Amino acid sequence: MGEKSNQSTPLRPQGERVLSSNLVEMDVNQFIQQIKSEKVWAESDHNSITIFKSDKMRIVLIGMHKGATLKTHTANAIISVQVVEGLIKFTADEQTIALENGRMIALQEKIPHSVSAVEDSFFLLTLAM
Repeated sequence: MGEKSNQSTPLRPQGERVLSSNLVEMDVNQFIQQIKSEKVWAESDHNSITIFKSDKMRIVLIGMHKGATLKTHTANAIISVQVVEGLIKFTADEQTIALENGRMIALQEKIPHSVSAVEDSFFLLTLAM
């Protein structure tokens, strides 16, 4: 497998990182600090960074400020959501689950769901295609 990297951008000048290879090491705490240092985090209610990307799986770190909401949407993949910092409410199938640090859920594809942050929070979204 060849190595895939992303390129830095004006919004993420230190953004160059390996996204896919035979082995990809990810420092979630470092990515949280990176998100917190970016202009987008200061100016909007959420920010995210893709930390792994292949044809079959994607891992995205999402940060949300207290009170932020990701409105109801669907994913064309099975997903998991694992909170690494904070507290969120995850709603799907007329059920709302509070997830805090260390808790996670899995959801089948194409099920409408939403996320709201009870406090500043960071979570890993994994999509399995």
